[in-house]
Amino acid sequence: MKRFNKNSEDNHASISDFDTHSTVSRDPDRKFGFSSMRAMGIFVVFLMIFSVLFSVSVILKDPPSDAVLETSGARVLRINSNEAIGTEEKSSDTVDYPVDKLLYGLLTADFDESSCLSRYQSASYRKERQQKPPSYLISRLRSYEALHKRCGPYTESYNKTVEQLKSGHHSSTTDCSYVVWISFSGLGNRILTLASAFLYALLTNRVLLVDPGVDMTDLFCEPFPEVSWFLPADFPLKSQFASFDQKNPSCYGKMLKHNNFTNQDNFKLPPYLYVHLVHDYDFHDKLFFCDQDQNLLQKMPWLIMKTDNYFIPSLFLIPTFDHELSKLFPNKDLVFHFLGRYLFHPTNKVWGLITRYYKSYLANADERIGIQIRVFDVGTGPFQHVLDQILACAIKENLLPEISNEEAIISPSGTSKSKAVLMTSLSSGYFEKIRDMYWEHPTVTGDVIGIYQPSHEEYQQTHKQMHNQKALAEMYLLSLTDVLITSSWSTFGYVAQSLGGLRPWILYKPENAKAPDPPCRRAMSMEPCFHAPPFYDCKAKKGIDTGALVPHVRHCEDMSWGLKLVHGHVQI
Repeated sequence: MKRFNKNSEDNHASISDFDTHSTVSRDPDRKFGFSSMRAMGIFVVFLMIFSVLFSVSVILKDPPSDAVLETSGARVLRINSNEAIGTEEKSSDTVDYPVDKLLYGLLTADFDESSCLSRYQSASYRKERQQKPPSYLISRLRSYEALHKRCGPYTESYNKTVEQLKSGHHSSTTDCSYVVWISFSGLGNRILTLASAFLYALLTNRVLLVDPGVDMTDLFCEPFPEVSWFLPADFPLKSQFASFDQKNPSCYGKMLKHNNFTNQDNFKLPPYLYVHLVHDYDFHDKLFFCDQDQNLLQKMPWLIMKTDNYFIPSLFLIPTFDHELSKLFPNKDLVFHFLGRYLFHPTNKVWGLITRYYKSYLANADERIGIQIRVFDVGTGPFQHVLDQILACAIKENLLPEISNEEAIISPSGTSKSKAVLMTSLSSGYFEKIRDMYWEHPTVTGDVIGIYQPSHEEYQQTHKQMHNQKALAEMYLLSLTDVLITSSWSTFGYVAQSLGGLRPWILYKPENAKAPDPPCRRAMSMEPCFHAPPFYDCKAKKGIDTGALVPHVRHCEDMSWGLKLVHGHVQI
């Protein structure tokens, strides 16, 4: 209609012009103008009717474009290159990015979306920096899902194997073999060790069964379709889990120490073995990472595993697994990133904590900065040297601007940015001091800094349900930031950086209550650190530096004796 009105005005203007200058009588002109307007009106009405009919026919014939993309597992997310994902406002320099809710095939489409909103919505909260998973990894994950469906809890094969376990006799004729992960240690450790156990299951063609512990079902959705990954409550050995340690008669390390496997054939092997991979494990326990021991373990239908270590780097040093791992992960520093995005989907309750906080405090910022603080000092914080170290790192690396003592800073029009800083810590002291600093003083750049901390639980409460739900939400929120500062030795930070595909700045561990100089360094890769690796050459039967054997396994930045995966040759 706007176009019609404009054209009508133009017509009147030209007719008036014509009347003023023409020598022809006025009556024919009026008749001519009226006829022209009437014809124009009929023509426009015809066009409008035709347009409506055409639109209706298109809608009835084809579904909307969103529905087409939804069916294929992809959507188009429109974001500003300097804006948060999920922001409703759109500026003139917006760019269309495809958002693949299946993460380029990493996830299967065989789930009801409403049962676990995070599984398919999480991609919409991340900038398009995620790497595409290798096709071989995708193929192996689909094969594993089929195996899990065939051998998972209460299937015919599972029931048959459990009966053999109850009988106390070893059998080499079982259709399926299992690794049972015991829920143990803090949440960050549990996430890292569960990913390690899954990769081990994938490499050895085992089915992973997860001890729910006190809260695993409240934290994570099922990752495999149709059949649960949680160990049934009536599993025969479940009541013994608390007693599994190095002294247990079924502990693999103890049995090796006492030569229990000497000259024994398959029929005399026990029905299950307990593998002790906790940080206090000894020489014999660590033989788990030797090729010849893997040959023996492969014969066992049931392996019960307890660990608080991210032991994946040592799997890359086992020759039997080398070829398969190279195909699964050509880029070695993306191992946990892919495994974590595949396995760990927060439940709807936890996802609600994440999305509500993100939309309220982080979504509208031009840049999001994560700062994860874990203090190992004895005493009551906040500690001034820790605060000094955090600020020195953030300002030195240009993650945060310096403050000015001037009353106001006027930045050139359009150059200032808003930065949302998400801080996580058991204490609120560091948050309060940094928040007040940027509230009371302007920045030298004119940038506006918002400081936010979702919770401050004061001390770690490993077995408290809501505490762990908040902890998972904060790990996930940190993974949604653009840049990240983490604390040395912290598995909480490892999970956040790897899920987010972020190579963080790691705060050096303070010594003698002094801020280190330099305060931090950039991580070699986003991979977590294996804190207690073995240093043993299984063939030569002697000690060796396992951080110097292959280019892609190196010592960690924050723990000199730890091991981590890197991509190719990296200088320490």
